[in-house]
Amino acid sequence: MNVSPESRAALLARIDADPALTALLAEARARDAAQLPPDPSHDAAHLLRVAAWTLSLGGDEVDGREAIAAALLHDAVRVPKSSPDRPRASEWAAAHATERLTALRFPPESVARIATAVRDHSFSRGAVPDSALGRALQDADRLEALGALGLLRCVTTGVRMGGAWFHPDDPFARNRPLDDARWSVDHFFTKLLRLPETMRTEAGRAEAGRRVALLRAFLDALAGELGETKP
Repeated sequence: MNVSPESRAALLARIDADPALTALLAEARARDAAQLPPDPSHDAAHLLRVAAWTLSLGGDEVDGREAIAAALLHDAVRVPKSSPDRPRASEWAAAHATERLTALRFPPESVARIATAVRDHSFSRGAVPDSALGRALQDADRLEALGALGLLRCVTTGVRMGGAWFHPDDPFARNRPLDDARWSVDHFFTKLLRLPETMRTEAGRAEAGRRVALLRAFLDALAGELGETKP
């Protein structure tokens, strides 16, 4: 099943036509401006990509306004990946979503659906969404961890956490335990290559498979450049 994301231009036109969504995007950009150093893995550009994919993966089962709002709010509370509070980040984001959406006069039933989707989207939380919106949002966010974007995010996050690209003597952890807090390439094996099996939508699984193929090709290329056998 081949599904493409809504174009950025079309998505921005939808947002510009809705004052509440415009306010949510402006707030996301304000959070970016206050984030030092910048965090390109969770910035407004990330939120817009997740919105485009949530719309596409949700299809007719998901209200478009709710899909965009959920995507714009899913990372409203940022907690460092190394923090013990990381599993609670989506819970706090859901509480923030409830407050903001109520203030923006979203219907109560929409507020509940969006907040639940935001709460359950997180990989760290380990929840299985029970709504079409929740499944689409979770898949859309996980797609960002794969493919070319996922590669950039993995290395960026590893450096932000004080890690290095790969272990200098054993880059593919053939004779040592995996440690993705220290080595970015280890994260491919602890999480990224396993993500397709966690996808909740058919289209999400198909797109995840395509993106994982790029990550595997990168690992093969890296092995060649390092004089290592393919992982």
